[in-house]
Amino acid sequence: MSEVKISAEPRTEFGKGGARRTRRAGLVPAVLYGHGEAPVHIALPAREFAAAIRHGGLNQVFTIDVAGGTGATLALPKAIQRDPIKDTYEHVDLIIVKRGEKVQVDVPVTLVGEAARNTLVVSESTTLSITAEAMHLPNGFEVSIEGLEAGSQVTAGDVTLPQGTELAVEPDFVIAVISQAQTAEQMEGGDAEGETAEAGAAEASEEAAG
Repeated sequence: MSEVKISAEPRTEFGKGGARRTRRAGLVPAVLYGHGEAPVHIALPAREFAAAIRHGGLNQVFTIDVAGGTGATLALPKAIQRDPIKDTYEHVDLIIVKRGEKVQVDVPVTLVGEAARNTLVVSESTTLSITAEAMHLPNGFEVSIEGLEAGSQVTAGDVTLPQGTELAVEPDFVIAVISQAQTAEQMEGGDAEGETAEAGAAEASEEAAG
């Protein structure tokens, strides 16, 4: 993944009021820190930042040029706060990285294919924690569940990793479980059992009252 160059402005207003004014100006409040550097409060252009995340994912590396600064800085989003209603970015924590440095990130995992008939796929985790060189982070992983029978599991060890990428979890970390789906008869039977239990409870209650 190549880095995205983005210009930033130093941020001098803090608190909720300052953050609101920053966002109204079309900017996203952010803080840049790491590698022993003092935290730098900045504002990123909202439209450019959103476009980069849409294209490169949440692990997009940025080359940030702060106005009045001493030079560009490589950074990776560490935490992103979003407004789910407005679908806007509220705040971003950016951690400084160096070329050649390995970092640990969570990468999205997508299940592809269809499991065997009459099965139910239960997703245990939608991301996988890995360690990779900061400038070569994968965008996501695909894992096939094609034809898997009930009782099968998809684990971290089943994921094909690109060269230079390592798991940051145990290989038996469970991503998805394939279980037996209930048949219509079983579901009806369950309803009938529930009705019988309710009826029994009602009778017991009447007897106690009598």
